Amino acid sequence: MANTVEEIKRPINEEMKLFEQKFYESMQSKVPLLDKVTRFIVTTKGKQMRPMFVFLCAKLIGNVNEKTYRGASMIELIHTATLVHDDVVDESFKRRNFFSINALWKNKIAVLVGDYLLSKSVLLSTDHKDYDLLGVISRTIREMSEGELLQLEKARKLDITEEVYYEIIRQKTATLIAACCEIGVLSNNADADLAKKMMDFGTYTGMAFQIKDDLFDYLTSNVIGKPVGIDIKEQKMTLPLIFTLRNANEKDKKYYFNTIKRYNTDQKRVKELISFVKSSGGLDYAISVMKDFQQKAKDILNEFPDSEARKSLHIMLDYVIERKF
Repeated sequence: MANTVEEIKRPINEEMKLFEQKFYESMQSKVPLLDKVTRFIVTTKGKQMRPMFVFLCAKLIGNVNEKTYRGASMIELIHTATLVHDDVVDESFKRRNFFSINALWKNKIAVLVGDYLLSKSVLLSTDHKDYDLLGVISRTIREMSEGELLQLEKARKLDITEEVYYEIIRQKTATLIAACCEIGVLSNNADADLAKKMMDFGTYTGMAFQIKDDLFDYLTSNVIGKPVGIDIKEQKMTLPLIFTLRNANEKDKKYYFNTIKRYNTDQKRVKELISFVKSSGGLDYAISVMKDFQQKAKDILNEFPDSEARKSLHIMLDYVIERKF
């Protein structure tokens, strides 16, 4: 998979190298503690898929410019802030095999660092009068918060329908990828129609990405180090499970709802539920929906003339649903 990421990056290699420096500069502060934490963030960064989307979408219609770099930094600041906050909420002490910020500096500092990063993303746009980008990131922050809260509310009642599930993953995951693609073209003065088209492209890509993530919960051979059945233990209703329970007979429905509600930490019952989802076609259904979203994204991409950036985005779309972690 590392080779695939290198292939995706090929048309934007130089831009990604320069971005590292600009992203670090966008986080800097006069407070020594904050600087220590932000240095740690830069050294433990992930694959940076989101900035890649920004640069590739900018190159789809023009060139990468200073506004593109600012847009990519805004996105990465928001993404990093949400990861920092998520680790506090989930009481998680590891992130990409490193200790999380809350593990090293405790919750209070982690929450404040997350807040600082969010404020920096807003300031980056207002300081340069990028008000179109400010509109995108403000909407994105709102939607991500709403998605998390909607999921928490529904997890308590376990009454998630397929429609509600799509709304949750659109807000929680797809909205940030949609923002990357929209910001990429806006940095090249795209009109409202083109911005909306790229937002849709990012949404479909993000939906496919999240469904793939949810499928890992049912794969005994998943290599992301995430224990199988963790979503069930956390009472998260994902697409394979929603489909299976909707189509189950009353007796099975009652029994498996009870597993999620009361026996979600019982390994034997969780294993039983995973087998039931597989044998009931829950995984096959989720895979077909994921591929539909991928195809919708490809259809939009194919409206653009052939280019290195378009090729890379096509590879990215395949990577989203074929990745092993």
